Amino acid sequence: MLQSKKPYAVPESEGDTNLTSRRTAWQARALDAETRALLAEDARYFLRQSVSTPCLNAIAKAEGIWIEDVAGRRTMDFHGNNVHHIGYGHPRLKRAIAEQMEALPFAPRRYANAPAVALARKLSAISPFGPAKVLFTTGGSDAIEVAVKIARAATGRCKTLSFWDAFHGAGIGAAALSGETLFRSGPAAPLVAGTVHVAPFGSTHCPYGTSSAEASGEACARMIEYVLEREGDIAALVAEPIRAVPYLPPAGFWARVRAACDRHGTLLVFDEIPTGLGKTGAMFACQHDGVAPDILVLGKGLGGGILPIAAVLARPELDVGAEWAFGHYTHEKNPVTARAALTTIEIIEDEGLVENAAQVGRIALERLDQLKSRNPAIGDVRGRGLLIGIELVRDCAGMEPDPDLAEAALYAALDRGLSFKTTMGNVLTLTPPLTINEDEMLRALDIVAEAIEDAQAST
Repeated sequence: MLQSKKPYAVPESEGDTNLTSRRTAWQARALDAETRALLAEDARYFLRQSVSTPCLNAIAKAEGIWIEDVAGRRTMDFHGNNVHHIGYGHPRLKRAIAEQMEALPFAPRRYANAPAVALARKLSAISPFGPAKVLFTTGGSDAIEVAVKIARAATGRCKTLSFWDAFHGAGIGAAALSGETLFRSGPAAPLVAGTVHVAPFGSTHCPYGTSSAEASGEACARMIEYVLEREGDIAALVAEPIRAVPYLPPAGFWARVRAACDRHGTLLVFDEIPTGLGKTGAMFACQHDGVAPDILVLGKGLGGGILPIAAVLARPELDVGAEWAFGHYTHEKNPVTARAALTTIEIIEDEGLVENAAQVGRIALERLDQLKSRNPAIGDVRGRGLLIGIELVRDCAGMEPDPDLAEAALYAALDRGLSFKTTMGNVLTLTPPLTINEDEMLRALDIVAEAIEDAQAST
């Protein structure tokens, strides 16, 4: 009989930990009998895994920036797995999906259909590198693997280069590219061969022993060039242009890496699954740095927070796979998911949500800088647009991470009606919908301040 093993978890992960005494205590205090019964049924029927099972709470409604649990408590959702760019249940999106289901609910893969073609045309039009050719998948992990297959076919090489600590998906191929131990250990191993990694750039956590983000970026860029030269046969460098923690690339970093990839014949693949479509105050995060990839991967928010769809955008000259099947997924050109994605992009454009993300994000960072100046437990505040990180520390001078304080702040915020994610153990990561307004954001930041102070008093 198979023996269950204690799940392996590390504090420095993009995911929240879900098996802690503090979570258990919060659930016992905050959840009613009906919710606990539903959570028990959930645990009974779903396979257990770290991060997501057992669940935190039970949800009954999601609308705009709000989620509502089965007890009727409303919470601003600044987590949302980065799918709720246009808010939950956008009326225009729901109408479009309903109309498409009536007109054409499914298309067998061997047939073209108008919604899928329209989405491909739209993605090509907004691509950061100009005209693009595309493939669709049902999830980001699969899309990452499609991107690698394209790079292998185009270069005749099989190796990849990516960052430790990054997350690119949970499939065995995508997990091999990822650098998170949580997704690489246990039953995931052994992983796909040929995945080379380097330490990432950082800000407060500088893996190269440097004392600044700029110096960390310089060291990381040199290491990438070194590995590309020494390996000599890297098909693709796969990376997030802004690490979703978040960690921001130092000025000039991606331009230097782009040049190194060009010198060594390596394709640059940007994973914009969490950061694309306006989250950072630009349609694509890479546009902040003026650097375009050869292949770009989208997912999460592309389905408008309702349906799952991901996309791979490639430069036209990479259309080299006519003799192979990169994906050929059953729902690759599903007209309903394609219509949902197209409508989502149109909503982002028509409602000025990219500009709103930039504006509200600037206001949020200004307010958080003020908070940082008053509270020594806040070691760093950083972000772009509506991808914001607040790093909590024990020693501001030494920047010693304080994961216990971060976890306590999370539950104090939940008590006050705000949900967010703790990342890398001690970073409060705020990723609200692009529809949020200034007043809502400032109220949320008041809750953050109150939650940190409450956590300081209780830890």
